[in-house]
Amino acid sequence: MKNVLKQCLFILSALIVCPLTLVYLLLSVVMDKDSLIATFSQVLTLIPGKTGAYLRSGFYRFSFTYCHPNAVISFMVLFSQFDTEIEQGVYIGPQSNIGRCRIGENTLIGSGVHIMSGKGQHNFDDLTSPIKDQGGEFQKISIGKNCWLGNGSLVMANIGDGCIVGAGSVVINDIPAYSIIAGNPAKVIKNRLP
Repeated sequence: MKNVLKQCLFILSALIVCPLTLVYLLLSVVMDKDSLIATFSQVLTLIPGKTGAYLRSGFYRFSFTYCHPNAVISFMVLFSQFDTEIEQGVYIGPQSNIGRCRIGENTLIGSGVHIMSGKGQHNFDDLTSPIKDQGGEFQKISIGKNCWLGNGSLVMANIGDGCIVGAGSVVINDIPAYSIIAGNPAKVIKNRLP
């Protein structure tokens, strides 16, 4: 019965947010999708509570590359790129900032986590021009399934399945599956496999 009720809520939330979704889809034909998703994300992030979480999931399932309807996207979570994939059972904590990424199923992301679109977003080699004008390269970051990213983590590299990232860690290198990592820069401190 509980699953049926949840399915009804997923459908209802998608219907309620449908006008906003249609505006986004129409504008995305003529405008940059990343700029649009950032704008719509800023509007949707202000709706508190479970209502907001359901409405955000209802919108993102039609505007991202993929978003499972049962993903929980908390209050004040901002997205900057539409090429985002959020699998089933994902929880994203409040005040997180998410770039281009794929988040595996059943992954928990704590509050204030930043998943950046790689570590090469800004070029700065030319000393004669402003850094903001030098461009950069956006990379799609992969977070494995069944991971836990602690509060305040900064992620700029891929994380394998089953990893635990300590609060406040700065991930700048790819992390193998089933690792427990912590620090700045984050280093493997233990492997979870027996």
